[in-house]
Amino acid sequence: MSPLRVGVLAYPGCFASEVFGVPDLLTMATHVAGPDGSGYEVSIVSPRRRVAASGGAVLDVSPLREVDVLVVPGFELVPGLDVDAKLAPLAPEIAAIRSHAAAGTVVVSICVGAFLLAEAGLLNRRRATTAWLLADELARRYPDADVRPERLVVTDTGVTTTAAFSAMYDFALDLIRQHSGAGVARTTARVALVDDARTSQTPYVDAQFLPQPGNAFSHKVMRWLDQNLAARYDLAALSDTFKVSTRTLLRRFADETGQSPLEYLQSSRVRRARHLLEATNRTVGSISAAVGYRDPSTFAALFAKHTGRRPRDYRAAFRRVD
Repeated sequence: MSPLRVGVLAYPGCFASEVFGVPDLLTMATHVAGPDGSGYEVSIVSPRRRVAASGGAVLDVSPLREVDVLVVPGFELVPGLDVDAKLAPLAPEIAAIRSHAAAGTVVVSICVGAFLLAEAGLLNRRRATTAWLLADELARRYPDADVRPERLVVTDTGVTTTAAFSAMYDFALDLIRQHSGAGVARTTARVALVDDARTSQTPYVDAQFLPQPGNAFSHKVMRWLDQNLAARYDLAALSDTFKVSTRTLLRRFADETGQSPLEYLQSSRVRRARHLLEATNRTVGSISAAVGYRDPSTFAALFAKHTGRRPRDYRAAFRRVD
């Protein structure tokens, strides 16, 4: 087999680590595969002669060329920043992405590089993902994209998008698996100390950084629920507390937040359980009771539904105490 030609599109302000992360893992895979492997031909390309990445690091770039896979790294973007101001100077790169896709090149974005793909029109009527912190912004800005915020890597008809930063390794391992075989991918992951079994970014979501919907009424209800996590959920009693009918409570809360009080309570219980699993030595049964579940199996099923991991597996991955 011929080497797979991979081009990484460098542009002003892109994360330098995301420019080199995929090529470095592909280099490791080439060594793992040995002389009988097909290998990878990687180049850093740009429509510009000079590119300064994040932090001012100057990148050595080559002119745009024909490649089999074009990788678009992410850039610095936090909630509240002007996305238009970030994307406006990148018209040459967006045109290059569009041109490569039209020529049949597989196009891949890392993290918020998905915004460049969306600007090029590549996410219209396609499933996609990006960093969980910016997934809502991507969905709001590009309503024709089917954004899957829980996914690490999404591929839809020649276009691949990934979650934040380290998800570039999940993509690279998928690429290695397809091009060099499962054995090479598995060994490369072990050599690089990269997890090759991740499927979701849900366990990494920190709800305190997400925008909170609602206004005064729903916030009061949320606060009461947060303060009574261990109490049995009783819609009638909750309605009495706020001097409204159950129907009015459900309607107003849903109008303001897009969910029911029970759904909010369940997510709040999971957030508290995550903290206890990470920061304490309490048993799963004790934590289950502390957040309102007498039956640990019911709690475990709910926790797995929200995080993608059973409580004990979550603790093994994220525990912060000795």
